[in-house]
Amino acid sequence: MADSTARILILDDDRDVACAAQMLLRRRHGAVATLDDPARLEALLAGAGAVAGAQVPDVVLLDLNFTPGRIDGAEGLAVLDRLRALARPPAVITLTAYADVPLAVEALKRGAADFITKPWDNARLLAAVDAALARRAATAGAAASGPMGDSAPMRELKALVAAVAPTEANVLVLGENGVGKEVVARAVHAQSRRAAGVFLAVDMGALPESTFESELFGHRKGAFTDAREARAGRFQSARGGTLFLDEIGNMPLAAQARLLTALERREVTPLGADRAEPIDARIVSATNLDEARLFDAAVFRPDLLFRLNTIVIRVPPLRARRDDVPGLLHHYLSLYEGQYGRPVRELDPGALQRLCDWPWPGNVRELRHACERAVILGAAADYRWEDFGLSAPAPASAPLPDAVAAPAPAGSAAQDFRLGTLERETIAAALDKARGNISLAARMLGVSRAALYRKLGKHGI
Repeated sequence: MADSTARILILDDDRDVACAAQMLLRRRHGAVATLDDPARLEALLAGAGAVAGAQVPDVVLLDLNFTPGRIDGAEGLAVLDRLRALARPPAVITLTAYADVPLAVEALKRGAADFITKPWDNARLLAAVDAALARRAATAGAAASGPMGDSAPMRELKALVAAVAPTEANVLVLGENGVGKEVVARAVHAQSRRAAGVFLAVDMGALPESTFESELFGHRKGAFTDAREARAGRFQSARGGTLFLDEIGNMPLAAQARLLTALERREVTPLGADRAEPIDARIVSATNLDEARLFDAAVFRPDLLFRLNTIVIRVPPLRARRDDVPGLLHHYLSLYEGQYGRPVRELDPGALQRLCDWPWPGNVRELRHACERAVILGAAADYRWEDFGLSAPAPASAPLPDAVAAPAPAGSAAQDFRLGTLERETIAAALDKARGNISLAARMLGVSRAALYRKLGKHGI
C-alpha cells in the first residue's frame, strides 16, 4: 500500500521501462503517471496551471533520448530545462545507459537531482526518489543566494560561507535536523570556483553497507553477481563539482574506513577495476550529531573527522535567531499562497507574537510545514494561531518508551486514545532509539524518509 501522496511522472518512450518503474514506485507512491512523448508534457503542465498545483509532479524520471537513433540527449535536456523553468520545479532524475554517463553529468549541471543507469537496482531507484522528495521539500523556497535570515547569527554564517566558498577546503556543516544544512552546502558550492560544475548530494545514512563501495566508487560489469552493467560512482559523477556527503554521522565504522582511504589517497578504484581513478570533487559533508558524540571515537573515526572538518560551519537552530522568524513566515506563507492559488492574507498580530515565541524544535522545516498547513486550512480573513497546527513538544527530560506503548487501561482520558498522539509518541520513541538518525528511525517505523519528514513536520518534532 502506498504511504506517500507524492506525484511521480515517468517520461520514457520505452513503455516496458516506464511500466516497470511505475509498478515498482506504486508500492510506495500512489500517484505514478507515465508519458512516452515529451510533446505531451506541455498539455499536462497547462492542465496543472488551470488548477493550482493540481498536476505538477513532485519527481520526474526522465529519459534523455526519445527519437530512435538519437544519442545526443538534446530532447531530454530540453525537457529538463523546461521543467527547471517552472515556478516550483519538480526534482528530475535522469534515466540513462552507462555509456551515457557523461550526458547524465551534463543533466546534473543543469539541475537534475540524480541519475539512474539502466537496468536499475530497485532499491537504488526507490532510494533516489525518496531522497529527491526529501531534498525538494527541505529546499522548497530557499533563496537562490543561500540561507535566509538577517539576524546576527545568520550574518556571521553568511560571512563565513563567503570566506570559505572560493577555497578548495573541505567543509563540515553541523546543525540540528531541519536547520538547512544542505542549503548552506549549496551556498558554498554556488559561491565557489566550481559553481558551473555538479552539486551531487549523497545520503550516507541511507547507503546499505553491502553496496557502499559500488555506490560511491562505481563498479565494472561482472564485478559481482548483480553487476550486469558498469556504473560510475558518485565520486566520478561529481568530477569538477562538489560532492555533498549528508548524514555522515550515520555511517558504520567499516564504511568510514573505506571513505577515509579514498580521501587520503584522493583516488577511488571501482569494484572490478585494476586501476585507480583520481578524485576531482570538493567534499562538503554534514551531520546532525552533537559535537560530543561526533568526537567520540566509538561513533566516528577521528582521522576521518580531521579529513572532513578543515572548516566547520555551525548552522544555528531557529530558536537562537528568533529575529528571522517574521521574515521566514512571510516568505513561506507567500510561497504557498502562490503554489496553491490562495489569496494573500496578513498574520494576526497575536498569532505573530506567539509564533515568534514558539521554540520551533523542528527548526525551519517545522516552520515551513506549519505555513503550508495554515495556507491550506486557514479560513479567516487573516492567519490565526490555530491555523498553524502547533502543539506543545514533549519535555526534553520526559523518558521515552523503548517500544510502542501498550494501550492505556480502561478509564484513561479519551485523548490518550487519539491516533495522532500515539503516532507522535511512537515517532519520538523511534528517534530516541535511533539517536536522531532519520534514516534508521524511518526503517524502524517501516516508512520512507520522505514520509517520516512529513510526519515530523505534522507533529512539530
